[in-house]
Amino acid sequence: MSRLIVDHYKCPERYTHLVPEREFLVDLRNLFEPYFQVLLANGNQRSSAGGETAPQLLTKAEEAIQDLRLERYASDSHNNVLRSPVAAVYYFFRPLLARAIRQYIQRAYLSGWKKLTIPQWPVDTTVDDLLAQLLLGMLRSDGTTKRIPFIWFWPDGASSCAIMTHDIETETGVRHCSALMDIDAGFGMPAAYQVVPEDRYHVSAAFIDEIKKRGFEVNVQDLNHDGLLFKDEREFCRRAHRINQYGEKFGARGFRAGALYRNHEWLRALTFEYDMSVPNVAHLDPQRGGCCTVLPYFIDHILELPVTTTQDYSLFHILHQHSLDLWKQQIDLIRQKNGLISFIIHPDYLTSGSAGSVYRGLLSYLAELRDRERLWIATPGEVNDWWRQRAQLSIVENGAGFRVEGPGAERARIAYAQEQMGQLTVSVQGQDLSHEESGPIEDCVNSQTRGSGRL
Repeated sequence: MSRLIVDHYKCPERYTHLVPEREFLVDLRNLFEPYFQVLLANGNQRSSAGGETAPQLLTKAEEAIQDLRLERYASDSHNNVLRSPVAAVYYFFRPLLARAIRQYIQRAYLSGWKKLTIPQWPVDTTVDDLLAQLLLGMLRSDGTTKRIPFIWFWPDGASSCAIMTHDIETETGVRHCSALMDIDAGFGMPAAYQVVPEDRYHVSAAFIDEIKKRGFEVNVQDLNHDGLLFKDEREFCRRAHRINQYGEKFGARGFRAGALYRNHEWLRALTFEYDMSVPNVAHLDPQRGGCCTVLPYFIDHILELPVTTTQDYSLFHILHQHSLDLWKQQIDLIRQKNGLISFIIHPDYLTSGSAGSVYRGLLSYLAELRDRERLWIATPGEVNDWWRQRAQLSIVENGAGFRVEGPGAERARIAYAQEQMGQLTVSVQGQDLSHEESGPIEDCVNSQTRGSGRL
């Protein structure tokens, strides 16, 4: 078994000897061929599955997972927007442009988004699907292994997790934060508020204290939100030093880049514990790509909490939708993978009655899932704490079976992966199992490959 699979599922170390059969890995590669072709085109997967051994193919599958998480498949044309003179001109004049003009320019730029096939809209779970299929292959590789125990993704056996984040863009957003905190509190919704520390508006100590005293979280959003944070590495490092200082000043452990611009390789310059700048599917963002997973993952010392749902701005002003339909569809797809449901909601855009009504409807729906389906609603900081704690836990065997050891073990649950009727199934120990934790993982391949019979 690869190190990546053990670290993701937190299986006992003794299962590291399991390697899927070569034929299984070849079929798996064929199943996800569109993604492998994109990686091949960008120089990340340089050879076919011709004469490679099973361990070599497993290594390539592991590399592909990392390439997708880190968006290494994205072509230069997707990322040139970071260095484009047109982008520099746009952000220079952006403060002077009326919202209607900005929206016109944004819609023009995004006009071809429906033609994009990778990542898969509206939620892409290719990384999670590959991981699940590799686990299935490992079960098949050893006739004596009937099931593999692992540490469940969420504490206390929660089926999935949801986080609410509020990016404050302008002075208008600052003025609406108090009312937004009232709404969140009314639904029992923990949330994180991301502040832009320079130029956009004044961030007073009293404002930071108000957010924290009301039980919410404060994080840093960019430096000045001018769209140029990732223009070049030297400028990023210069700004990162100041961003880190603001993080310390505000007591913030999390970071998000303005407009979700990003460069994974540069994140090591940040001293934050977690980042929230990588979309699952970035079709409606200025920098295209997407990490193709709905679960957190580490980038060196930083935990990435991917943005897995459409931003409110894109929903209201790009797609012109004022309903919960898309969000509910995305929530359902993420819950099928027991993933992280993460939202970006701007206090700046909740000024209209229709937008506010949609947001209240969303909170009501999430509260219903919390009560009915054991959805864990937490702050990003709480998710970060748990994911780091989980990474340090281990499963040990005793005469009666398995137990979890390490700080926080009392909140951990053991899950069991096994094969039933040709599919991977997962059950969580000691739970009254619902759809999310038990039964065949029938969505473990993309919809276009379902029913192919390969696995």
